[in-house]
Amino acid sequence: MSKDKTVNAASAAATPASHSSEAFASTQAAQDAVGFIEIDEVLTLRRMAVRARAPKGTVLLLHGFPETLTVWKNIATTLARDYDVHAFDWPGYGQSSRPALERFSYAPKEYAQVLKAYIERAAIDRSTLVIYATDIGALPVLLLALDEPSIARQIIVGDFAPFDRPHYMWENLQNLKGEPTASPTRAYMNKTSDEILQNVHRRGLSPAEQFDLPADVQQDMTRSWSLDGMTSADAFAHYYANFTGDQHYLEANLSRLKTPVKVIWGEKDIYIAREMGIEFAGKIGARVDILSGIGHFPHLQNPEQTVEEIRASFR
Repeated sequence: MSKDKTVNAASAAATPASHSSEAFASTQAAQDAVGFIEIDEVLTLRRMAVRARAPKGTVLLLHGFPETLTVWKNIATTLARDYDVHAFDWPGYGQSSRPALERFSYAPKEYAQVLKAYIERAAIDRSTLVIYATDIGALPVLLLALDEPSIARQIIVGDFAPFDRPHYMWENLQNLKGEPTASPTRAYMNKTSDEILQNVHRRGLSPAEQFDLPADVQQDMTRSWSLDGMTSADAFAHYYANFTGDQHYLEANLSRLKTPVKVIWGEKDIYIAREMGIEFAGKIGARVDILSGIGHFPHLQNPEQTVEEIRASFR
């Protein structure tokens, strides 16, 4: 297993002979930039690190369920014309480690420590770092920011559940928050994994708004669903088993959140209602953008808009 493999994205940033050659160079840069980095004796993360020729800063992209780092490939290579760009698979997803529960809880607060360790191991300059976190990636970065306000120059979060408000959540997510509904919901998610992977990004959108995932993203999510005896649904359920307590901790300590935060939300997100984002932004005095016609996965449905959101954070 290769470790700490990165690539310079100058070929993607250079003026191309044609749009097709630029697309090829960008795709190849992202593929070549994928390797592995050891966090500790328990965790090794698959990661992507695309380097700019003259970086103006660094972007770290944090995926949600049931995604892998491949969802960021095109966004990363676009941003790498100006910034170093990092992404990794969370433990339990993609090709990252999936330790037994005795060694890793998969709690949001433990993901926060994985995030901290990654930033340290990757030697990222926090003063020029923008973190874009969606879904399960958002609560960990906020929990980390409570203790380390200088973790980034700005955090962009969206389409997640910062507070314990089950009425804002899709029924299956509500059910994962505790027994007796959590175990049968987890079993059902594993039983219907093919349907989840095919349609999770389409739900809530009209036929005209629905979209297909790139073939390599779909293949990687499917191939990575189960690894080392654990599925991504299992990891998701373990995360949710600890979710409520970590939500309460965040809400009780919002006064300690000093890192600049921007909130974005898909207008048509059926998994976590936009009211959750509006309430969170109001409580921390942050700007919130409700994205018209967008569902739970803004970065997949309109990646150009995601790129612009991130670029704006450096201005």
